[in-house]
Amino acid sequence: MEEKLKLIKEKVEPEMNKINIIFVSIDFVKENNYNFLKIVLDKVNGMDTDTIVKATNIINPILDKLDLFKDSYILDVSSKGSD
Repeated sequence: MEEKLKLIKEKVEPEMNKINIIFVSIDFVKENNYNFLKIVLDKVNGMDTDTIVKATNIINPILDKLDLFKDSYILDVSSKGSD
């Protein structure tokens, strides 16, 4: 799993850097019978909802192209400090 997460970070981080977003962390966890791919981002002066949506729209096609997980999962893109 660590290799998959590392590969995702290698593909996603440069794209986030292009729009001045900092890649903070990535994790794949199971909660309440659901799989979550959690990506935490940050930006100088913070992240608003529009920026998170923009980042998600960039990340989704990258994940689709990589197609690393056989099980379904929910992509959870959030900002540092949010719950």
